Amino acid sequence: MSLSDKVALVTGATGGLGTAIAQALLHAGARVYLTGRNDDKLNKLVQDNREYLGSIRADLRNTRVLEKLIDEVKPDILINCAGVFPVESIAETSEETFDETFDINVRAPFILTKLASKYMKQKQWGRIINIASSSAYAGFPNTSVYCASKHALLGFSRSAYHELKNEGIRVYCFSPGSIKTDMGRLVKGQDYNTFMEPDEIAQFIIEAISYNGNMISEEVRLNRMFVQ
Repeated sequence: MSLSDKVALVTGATGGLGTAIAQALLHAGARVYLTGRNDDKLNKLVQDNREYLGSIRADLRNTRVLEKLIDEVKPDILINCAGVFPVESIAETSEETFDETFDINVRAPFILTKLASKYMKQKQWGRIINIASSSAYAGFPNTSVYCASKHALLGFSRSAYHELKNEGIRVYCFSPGSIKTDMGRLVKGQDYNTFMEPDEIAQFIIEAISYNGNMISEEVRLNRMFVQ
Protein backbone atom coordinates (compact mmCIF):
# COMPACT_ATOMS: atom_id res chain seq x y z
CA MET A 1 0.00 0.00 0.00
CA SER A 2 1.02 3.61 -0.40
CA LEU A 3 2.19 5.63 2.61
CA SER A 4 0.97 8.77 0.88
CA ASP A 5 -0.23 11.45 3.30
CA LYS A 6 0.57 9.34 6.37
CA VAL A 7 2.20 11.47 9.08
CA ALA A 8 5.51 10.06 10.27
CA LEU A 9 7.67 10.98 13.24
CA VAL A 10 11.34 9.96 13.15
CA THR A 11 13.42 10.12 16.33
CA GLY A 12 17.18 10.19 15.98
CA ALA A 13 16.69 11.86 12.61
CA THR A 14 20.15 13.42 12.60
CA GLY A 15 21.88 10.04 12.76
CA GLY A 16 22.89 8.16 9.64
CA LEU A 17 20.09 5.61 9.71
CA GLY A 18 17.48 8.06 11.00
CA THR A 19 18.18 10.44 8.12
CA ALA A 20 18.02 7.61 5.59
CA ILE A 21 14.67 6.40 6.96
CA ALA A 22 13.25 9.94 6.93
CA GLN A 23 14.26 10.39 3.29
CA ALA A 24 12.83 7.01 2.33
CA LEU A 25 9.53 7.92 4.00
CA LEU A 26 9.40 11.14 1.97
CA HIS A 27 9.97 9.22 -1.24
CA ALA A 28 7.14 6.87 -0.22
CA GLY A 29 4.79 9.86 0.03
CA ALA A 30 4.68 10.25 3.82
CA ARG A 31 4.59 13.61 5.56
CA VAL A 32 7.60 13.58 7.83
CA TYR A 33 8.54 15.31 11.07
CA LEU A 34 12.11 15.05 12.34
CA THR A 35 13.26 15.10 15.91
CA GLY A 36 16.63 14.99 17.60
CA ARG A 37 18.81 16.79 20.12
CA ASN A 38 20.95 18.85 17.74
CA ASP A 39 19.24 22.01 16.50
CA ASP A 40 21.89 22.79 13.90
CA LYS A 41 21.70 19.36 12.29
CA LEU A 42 17.90 19.34 12.36
CA ASN A 43 17.68 22.78 10.78
CA LYS A 44 20.13 21.80 8.06
CA LEU A 45 18.11 18.70 7.19
CA VAL A 46 14.97 20.81 6.75
CA GLN A 47 16.81 23.51 4.83
CA ASP A 48 18.28 20.91 2.48
CA ASN A 49 14.89 19.32 1.87
CA ARG A 50 11.84 21.56 2.18
CA GLU A 51 9.51 18.58 1.83
CA TYR A 52 9.88 17.82 5.53
CA LEU A 53 6.96 19.14 7.58
CA GLY A 54 9.39 20.40 10.18
CA SER A 55 11.89 19.57 12.87
CA ILE A 56 11.36 19.50 16.60
CA ARG A 57 14.22 19.46 19.07
CA ALA A 58 13.33 16.97 21.80
CA ASP A 59 14.99 15.66 24.92
CA LEU A 60 13.80 12.05 24.87
CA ARG A 61 14.52 11.70 28.58
CA ASN A 62 11.79 14.23 29.44
CA THR A 63 8.28 12.74 29.64
CA ARG A 64 6.54 16.12 29.28
CA VAL A 65 8.52 16.81 26.12
CA LEU A 66 7.47 13.45 24.71
CA GLU A 67 3.83 14.14 25.53
CA LYS A 68 3.97 17.51 23.81
CA LEU A 69 5.73 15.99 20.81
CA ILE A 70 3.07 13.33 20.23
CA ASP A 71 0.20 15.75 20.85
CA GLU A 72 1.64 18.11 18.25
CA VAL A 73 2.47 15.54 15.56
CA LYS A 74 -0.17 12.82 16.10
CA PRO A 75 1.82 10.35 14.00
CA ASP A 76 0.41 7.54 11.90
CA ILE A 77 3.95 6.15 11.69
CA LEU A 78 6.39 6.23 14.60
CA ILE A 79 10.06 5.46 13.97
CA ASN A 80 11.95 4.87 17.23
CA CYS A 81 15.47 5.23 15.84
CA ALA A 82 17.22 7.37 18.44
CA GLY A 83 19.87 5.55 20.41
CA VAL A 84 23.13 5.84 22.29
CA PHE A 85 26.01 3.40 22.05
CA PRO A 86 28.39 3.54 25.02
CA VAL A 87 31.57 1.53 24.52
CA GLU A 88 32.94 0.77 27.97
CA SER A 89 33.80 -2.22 30.07
CA ILE A 90 31.42 -3.20 32.85
CA ALA A 91 33.92 -1.91 35.41
CA GLU A 92 34.13 1.48 33.66
CA THR A 93 30.39 1.93 33.08
CA SER A 94 28.79 4.40 35.45
CA GLU A 95 25.24 4.30 36.74
CA GLU A 96 24.64 7.57 34.88
CA THR A 97 25.63 5.90 31.59
CA PHE A 98 23.37 2.97 32.39
CA ASP A 99 20.42 5.27 33.13
CA GLU A 100 20.94 7.40 30.01
CA THR A 101 21.22 4.35 27.75
CA PHE A 102 18.02 2.80 29.05
CA ASP A 103 16.21 6.14 29.07
CA ILE A 104 16.89 6.74 25.38
CA ASN A 105 17.06 3.21 23.99
CA VAL A 106 14.12 1.70 25.94
CA ARG A 107 12.11 4.16 28.02
CA ALA A 108 11.58 6.71 25.24
CA PRO A 109 10.29 4.11 22.72
CA PHE A 110 7.97 2.76 25.43
CA ILE A 111 6.49 6.17 26.25
CA LEU A 112 6.25 7.26 22.61
CA THR A 113 4.53 3.99 21.71
CA LYS A 114 2.12 4.36 24.62
CA LEU A 115 1.21 7.92 23.60
CA ALA A 116 1.15 7.51 19.82
CA SER A 117 -0.89 4.32 19.91
CA LYS A 118 -3.81 6.25 21.44
CA TYR A 119 -4.15 8.26 18.23
CA MET A 120 -3.52 5.22 16.06
CA LYS A 121 -6.30 3.29 17.79
CA GLN A 122 -8.77 6.01 16.84
CA LYS A 123 -7.93 5.46 13.16
CA GLN A 124 -7.50 1.70 13.48
CA TRP A 125 -4.24 2.11 11.58
CA GLY A 126 -0.67 2.63 12.64
CA ARG A 127 2.94 1.61 12.20
CA ILE A 128 5.44 1.54 15.06
CA ILE A 129 9.01 0.71 14.07
CA ASN A 130 11.61 0.04 16.73
CA ILE A 131 15.23 -0.02 15.61
CA ALA A 132 17.07 -2.56 17.72
CA SER A 133 20.37 -4.18 16.75
CA SER A 134 22.13 -7.49 16.24
CA SER A 135 23.06 -6.85 19.89
CA ALA A 136 19.42 -7.67 20.75
CA TYR A 137 20.31 -11.30 20.07
CA ALA A 138 23.86 -11.50 21.38
CA GLY A 139 26.36 -10.06 23.83
CA PHE A 140 29.67 -8.41 23.03
CA PRO A 141 32.58 -7.19 25.17
CA ASN A 142 32.55 -3.56 26.31
CA THR A 143 28.95 -2.97 25.21
CA SER A 144 27.07 -4.67 28.04
CA VAL A 145 24.64 -1.82 28.73
CA TYR A 146 23.92 -1.27 25.03
CA CYS A 147 23.30 -4.99 24.48
CA ALA A 148 21.03 -5.11 27.54
CA SER A 149 19.01 -2.14 26.29
CA LYS A 150 18.51 -3.68 22.85
CA HIS A 151 17.44 -6.99 24.38
CA ALA A 152 14.86 -4.99 26.35
CA LEU A 153 13.65 -3.14 23.24
CA LEU A 154 13.20 -6.44 21.41
CA GLY A 155 11.19 -7.87 24.28
CA PHE A 156 9.02 -4.78 24.42
CA SER A 157 8.45 -4.92 20.67
CA ARG A 158 7.36 -8.55 20.84
CA SER A 159 4.78 -7.75 23.51
CA ALA A 160 3.55 -4.57 21.79
CA TYR A 161 3.10 -6.45 18.52
CA HIS A 162 0.67 -8.90 20.12
CA GLU A 163 -1.07 -6.27 22.24
CA LEU A 164 -1.74 -3.74 19.48
CA LYS A 165 -2.31 -5.81 16.34
CA ASN A 166 -6.06 -6.15 16.95
CA GLU A 167 -6.27 -2.34 16.98
CA GLY A 168 -4.95 -2.11 13.42
CA ILE A 169 -1.49 -1.13 14.67
CA ARG A 170 1.50 -3.06 13.36
CA VAL A 171 4.64 -3.12 15.49
CA TYR A 172 7.98 -4.01 13.92
CA CYS A 173 11.43 -4.56 15.36
CA PHE A 174 14.32 -4.30 12.92
CA SER A 175 17.69 -5.47 14.22
CA PRO A 176 20.51 -4.55 11.85
CA GLY A 177 24.14 -5.46 12.23
CA SER A 178 26.87 -2.86 11.88
CA ILE A 179 26.02 0.11 9.66
CA LYS A 180 28.15 2.71 7.89
CA THR A 181 27.31 5.57 10.23
CA ASP A 182 29.14 7.64 12.82
CA MET A 183 27.90 5.21 15.47
CA GLY A 184 29.18 2.34 13.37
CA ARG A 185 32.68 3.81 13.49
CA LEU A 186 32.68 3.17 17.24
CA VAL A 187 32.51 -0.60 16.66
CA LYS A 188 35.86 -2.15 17.47
CA GLY A 189 37.61 -5.03 15.74
CA GLN A 190 35.51 -5.11 12.56
CA ASP A 191 36.09 -4.00 8.98
CA TYR A 192 34.01 -0.86 8.39
CA ASN A 193 34.02 -1.57 4.64
CA THR A 194 31.87 -4.65 5.20
CA PHE A 195 29.18 -2.68 7.08
CA MET A 196 25.69 -2.19 5.64
CA GLU A 197 24.55 1.00 3.92
CA PRO A 198 21.90 3.06 5.79
CA ASP A 199 19.93 3.68 2.57
CA GLU A 200 19.67 -0.04 1.91
CA ILE A 201 18.25 -0.70 5.37
CA ALA A 202 15.85 2.23 5.10
CA GLN A 203 14.43 1.00 1.81
CA PHE A 204 13.93 -2.47 3.28
CA ILE A 205 12.05 -1.02 6.25
CA ILE A 206 9.75 1.12 4.09
CA GLU A 207 8.87 -1.80 1.88
CA ALA A 208 8.17 -4.06 4.87
CA ILE A 209 5.82 -1.60 6.56
CA SER A 210 3.96 -0.92 3.32
CA TYR A 211 2.25 -4.30 3.30
CA ASN A 212 -1.31 -4.11 4.58
CA GLY A 213 -2.61 -7.64 4.10
CA ASN A 214 -2.39 -10.62 6.41
CA MET A 215 1.40 -10.82 6.17
CA ILE A 216 3.74 -9.00 8.52
CA SER A 217 7.46 -9.19 9.25
CA GLU A 218 7.25 -8.11 12.85
CA GLU A 219 10.76 -9.15 13.83
CA VAL A 220 13.57 -8.86 11.30
CA ARG A 221 17.31 -9.42 11.64
CA LEU A 222 19.45 -7.70 9.01
CA ASN A 223 22.94 -9.11 8.69
CA ARG A 224 26.01 -8.50 6.59
CA MET A 225 27.01 -10.94 3.87
CA PHE A 226 30.61 -10.98 5.07
CA VAL A 227 31.62 -10.26 8.66
CA GLN A 228 35.27 -9.36 9.10
